[in-house]
Amino acid sequence: MDSRKNNSDNITTTAGTSGNHRQADKAPTPIGGPVHAMTVDVEDYYHVSAFESVISPKDWDKWPSRVVHNTERLLTLFDRANIKATFFVLGWVAEQNPELVKAIHTQGHEIASHGYSHQLIYKQAPEIFREETAKSQALLEDLIQQPVTGYRAASYSITAKSLWALDILTELGFTWDSSIFPVHHDRYGITASPRSPYTIITNNGGSITEFPLTTARIFGQTIPAAGGGYFRQYPYALSRWLFNLASIASGESQIFYLHPWEIDPEQPKIPGASWFSRFRHYTNLGRCEARLEQLLQDFNFSTVSQCLSSSTKSTTISIEQLGNGH
Repeated sequence: MDSRKNNSDNITTTAGTSGNHRQADKAPTPIGGPVHAMTVDVEDYYHVSAFESVISPKDWDKWPSRVVHNTERLLTLFDRANIKATFFVLGWVAEQNPELVKAIHTQGHEIASHGYSHQLIYKQAPEIFREETAKSQALLEDLIQQPVTGYRAASYSITAKSLWALDILTELGFTWDSSIFPVHHDRYGITASPRSPYTIITNNGGSITEFPLTTARIFGQTIPAAGGGYFRQYPYALSRWLFNLASIASGESQIFYLHPWEIDPEQPKIPGASWFSRFRHYTNLGRCEARLEQLLQDFNFSTVSQCLSSSTKSTTISIEQLGNGH
């Protein structure tokens, strides 16, 4: 048996007769901690907002797709860890790969919507957002023959400038959302957002449960701890500590996210992207899968709906309160 040690993360991985299977050393599991939500934004590497200035949606089909293979790798990893997750599927991906959506559903995972075209909501007109969201929802429901009531915006782009989107979501029958990041960021964030699941009363009189992305408070500062690029850029020990800190502070389920392309260091490189976009996208792609395997050992995970069903918080906030506190 061949063992290899990743010095930067202090994670030992072992390769055996299972080929690509790698088992990370198990760190102490938090005692009595809640079950957290594992989520996957099912999109391809050329869909990301960081590359929108160099790749037009009309050219997406010119790039070699890797989303099916990478999502299947995640499904295998989750099966080994015996967990179910929530998959936010981009409508464009579902249209191109209907069997992938059916496979995710058949394996017992939750299907939710990631919109259709991965456009930033605050750059869309409300009528376009409504049309695309309804289209994606109907497409997913037709594939799995069940209602799709959960939503996540592209790049967490429900901000103070696009809170109108929550009205549209409730009108379309969505009952929960996970699009608000309680941080300050150049692309997203509502700093006034509560940090545990809460209810938003929309301007049209509807209500929707919000499951905000995980953050930790350190010396009065709010630090992202939900996954994605942060998970790849932080050392694993720091990611684990921040996620556990958020869990202990709230006593509530936290939410983790990643994309299938984040475990794919062999993906094509996008020419013309800025150095900052390249940094955000490509940093530590080769380390993400082993880190994820470790995370699945260190914490308990399930779907968003399962976590919301066991939430003990009952905070309610209006759209006006949310927007005024940005």
